[in-house]
Parts: sequence; structure tokens; C-alpha cells
Amino acid sequence: MGNYDTELSAIVAGGGELALREQIKSWLAEDIGTGDISSWATIPAESRSKAVIHVKEDGIVAGLPVARLVFQIVDPTIAFSAQIADGAAVTKGTVLAEAEGRTHSLLTGERLALNLLQRLSGIATKTRQFVAALEGLPVRLTDTRKTTPGHRLLEKYAVRVGGGFNHRLGLYDAVMIKDNHIKGAGGITQAAAAARAKIPHTMKIEVETETLEQVDEALACGADIIMLDNMGHEQMRQASQRIKSQSPHVIVEASGGVRLETIRGIAACGVDVISVGGLTYSFQSLDISLDLNEKKGGPSV
Repeated sequence: MGNYDTELSAIVAGGGELALREQIKSWLAEDIGTGDISSWATIPAESRSKAVIHVKEDGIVAGLPVARLVFQIVDPTIAFSAQIADGAAVTKGTVLAEAEGRTHSLLTGERLALNLLQRLSGIATKTRQFVAALEGLPVRLTDTRKTTPGHRLLEKYAVRVGGGFNHRLGLYDAVMIKDNHIKGAGGITQAAAAARAKIPHTMKIEVETETLEQVDEALACGADIIMLDNMGHEQMRQASQRIKSQSPHVIVEASGGVRLETIRGIAACGVDVISVGGLTYSFQSLDISLDLNEKKGGPSV
């Protein structure tokens, strides 16, 4: 099944499980408020149940360690058992996990656990589709910063589960000179020079370009990564060839309007990386349900 404690620690880089726990507590507080009044009003406090979490459509699963942590925070006595590992391809009807404990606790944690599991699985499923479209080509698929506020590290984790890679995590871990930086600094050359003078020697500089003239300028100022933004295939092919012939070490990234039906054609233009914002902002959540199917003590519910 995999080591879920290890996986959890890897989800929130630098913050570990503690940071994720605090987020989950705040999300639970938002939902629970003063208490789960429906369960309190309808189910005896001593009631215990066994819950089965199953998927209702085909896809890639991501987020089981997070779902386990939700139930653990709601009630440490809940026994959560994953039946498969994150990253597994599943078909409709597959049981993903079982949880057993107080009925109140299971129902209180149900919605948040499913919300997270559905969203992360949806991202992993879409990512796997894009990865499959690139099969056999030496091109890396990455995400972007177009993530849900508060969920960035979880969503980027789901991209990794789906077989993709992460771009920069935030504004702090790489210099990315975009169009507005270029305008604000007075040009690519000025922006790159100013950045070089201030950042550590270990940090890379990426420059976003929209024309072949900008590509030439980015090459001249020593950019480590050159992004080809919203270029047509022919222009992108010319730009890639120009970069590789002059500076083979420079990474060429394509971005902007990438779709499943166009990504392989983009990859054939000679780029090294394709970044797709849609992996984390226009995915469809996977349909997953939780059902109580086995009672232990207390009346049926």
C-alpha cells in the first residue's frame, strides 16, 4: 500500500505534516462550526459504523494519505485502511479505502475527506492523460502557479502523483522574468542584469518571450531557461532551433494555451518542458463516494 506517513511528509515541502494538519483543522472548523447537528440529531452517540470509500468512474487516485489524516484529526480512534496506493489507475466501483469507528466521527469528516480526495484525484487523472500524450518523447510536463489558494502544495503533489513535475513552487524559489517585469525594468536585458546582481549564484533565471527578437535578447543576456509563450508551431520550432544551436545548455519551455490535442505537436517543436496551467485550474474532480455498510452496535442508520 505504500508508506503513507512518508508520503504525507513529502506533500508539504519544508512544512511537513504539521503544516498540513493545521490547514485541515481550519477547513474542518469552517464546515463543522459549533457541531455536526445532523448527526447529533439523528444518530445515537454510541453508534459505530464501517465506511467504504469507492470510486464511481475511472481515473487516477491521489490524496488517500490526506483523507486518512482528515479522519485522524476528527477522531484519532478511527481505523483507516487504504486498499490501494496513490497513483493507481482505478475503474468504476474500485474500493479505495475503509474506515471504521464512531458513526458521528465518520460522517463529520466525510465531506472534507472526499472533497480533497476528489479534487486531487481529478488533477492526477488529467495529468496522467497529458503524460500519456507525450509518451516516447523527451519532454517534461509541469504545472504552474495557477492553483487554488491554500491548496497549492496539495495540488502540486497531485500533479506528481499523475506523473507530471512541478514548476517553481512560488515567487520565492526562482526568478521568472515575465512580460510585466520586462515592462517595469525597461527590457529583458535590464531585468536580467538586475536579477543577476541580487540573486544567489545557485538560482536560475527564466525569461518569458513572445517573439524571436525577445528570444535573441534572452540568449544574449544569459538566461538559463527561455519560455516560448503562446507561439505558433513554426515560430516555436524556429525559436527552439535558434536556442539549441547557440546555447545547448539552455532549457526551452513552451507554455500558453496547451491542450491535450495539441501538446504532442508542441513537443515535436524541440522544446524540453511544457507547462500546463490547466492541470490545476480546469480539471474535473473524480466522482468518489463514502457509504456506511456495516453496523457495529446501535440502531441502523
